[in-house]
Amino acid sequence: MKTQKLFPTFARSLALVGTVAMLALSAAPAQAAPRVIKLTGTDAMKYSIAQINAKPGEELTVQVTGVSSQDKVVMAHNFVLLAQGTDVNGFVVAASVARPLHIPKQEKWKKAILASTGLAGGGETVSVTFKAPTAPGNYVYVCTFPGHYNGGMKGVLTVK
Repeated sequence: MKTQKLFPTFARSLALVGTVAMLALSAAPAQAAPRVIKLTGTDAMKYSIAQINAKPGEELTVQVTGVSSQDKVVMAHNFVLLAQGTDVNGFVVAASVARPLHIPKQEKWKKAILASTGLAGGGETVSVTFKAPTAPGNYVYVCTFPGHYNGGMKGVLTVK
């Protein structure tokens, strides 16, 4: 008889614990998904978007899709975001001879890279997720495939 009286009390207690746990979970702030920026790179050696605006510390995912009928060894694109004050021309020259991904390996240049993708050939998509810098300002992004930066494949991430 005592067991029958205890069961409803136990069941109510268990239900109360479950309700409290669900309320705690629903009250926790949901982490926002990164904002997705979709870039395309074509045989014209230009990004489809040359200006990105972001809030300080905002989480972004940049996707680069290659649009080309040429072989990947001839035409591929990437996204490399550089720190303020980087010698962009020097970086691009170092990248042009850094095979196979065209990302310089020297420590000087590694420190300049805030985010980068692999190379996307025609029909391929590569991506990188990162937090925008916290310091307001303009940050250059480039394609490091040989000749692309000089052909105009660059843009600016403005943090404000």
